[in-house]
Amino acid sequence: MKQSLLDIRNAVTEIRDEDFNALVLRCLQEGHTPMEIVEEGLARGLEEVGRRFEEGEYFLADLILAGDMVTGATDMLREKMPAGETGRKGKVVLATVQGDVHDIGKKVVGIMLGASGYEVIDLGTDVPAAKIVETVRATGSSMVGLSALLTTMVHGIGEVVAGLVEAGLRDRVKVAIGGACCSQRLADEMGVDAFGESAIAAVRVFDGFRDGAAI
Repeated sequence: MKQSLLDIRNAVTEIRDEDFNALVLRCLQEGHTPMEIVEEGLARGLEEVGRRFEEGEYFLADLILAGDMVTGATDMLREKMPAGETGRKGKVVLATVQGDVHDIGKKVVGIMLGASGYEVIDLGTDVPAAKIVETVRATGSSMVGLSALLTTMVHGIGEVVAGLVEAGLRDRVKVAIGGACCSQRLADEMGVDAFGESAIAAVRVFDGFRDGAAI
């Protein structure tokens, strides 16, 4: 790996935001493409942050800070990407189900997916099933990620699935769930396609959807 890309990767991994944008601009000036910088620098650095988070070396605040670094750089690079490069892996609709206002985990998922090449449509929190279904229809997205932290609100997951069935969209849309109250058992009960045990697992889940792999 070229040193400039390695410098970006290490800066994300070590959460060093001083002069970070200057590093990104230097890579562009050296002739690296925006997507190369995202994939080889930003995404790999964030993956390492995620690994350290899962192993207890980093805390949630560290994950969010690194995510903010990557989001800012990705936004800057997106403006320089040729048409067709942004969101080349497809569109993902993210939402916290109706009645639940927790947002941090979903935001981290969005950051990870965006840095990995997905176009993320984040509808926010407390989102009615009908709005999620309509967004899927309007955007042509084939993937949905639902967050639920409160056990009392898991019925919202079932409402989204039922809404997709009623709209005739379920067969072409993959649905994943995550959050404190979620589990593989709940995924099976709700008839969704996958459960992500952490925000860091989200990329593996959605890449699996694209590749047709068993999750």
